[in-house]
Amino acid sequence: MTFKVLFVCGKNRLRSPTAEQVFADWPGVETASAGIGADADTPVTPDLLAWADIVLVMERRHRSRLSARFRPWPGRARVACLDIPDRFDFMAPALVALLMAKVPRHLPARPAT
Repeated sequence: MTFKVLFVCGKNRLRSPTAEQVFADWPGVETASAGIGADADTPVTPDLLAWADIVLVMERRHRSRLSARFRPWPGRARVACLDIPDRFDFMAPALVALLMAKVPRHLPARPAT
C-alpha cells in the first residue's frame, strides 16, 4: 500500500515542490504538492485533499486557509504543520535539511537496508 503525502505552501513554487521532489523516492510513499494561494502554480483542490493520507503544510496559516476553504473536509487526510517559513529558494540546501529533519516523523518508517 502506498502512503500519499500532499505538501502545501502558498504558491507551490518553492517549498512544497522541493518537498515533493525530496521525498518522491521515499519507499512506499507517493508525493504531490500544491499551493493554497489563488495564484498557485498548482492549486489545492478537493480531489487532491481526498487523494492524500496526510497533508503537510508549511505554515500554520496554510492550515487555517485549508480549513476555511474546504469545509467539510473532502477526505480522510490529517493535516500537520511543518513550521517552515517562506524564505528559501527551490531545492536550497537549508530547506532540504529542514525538510529532512521535520518530514520523516510523518511518514512510514523506511525499511532497514
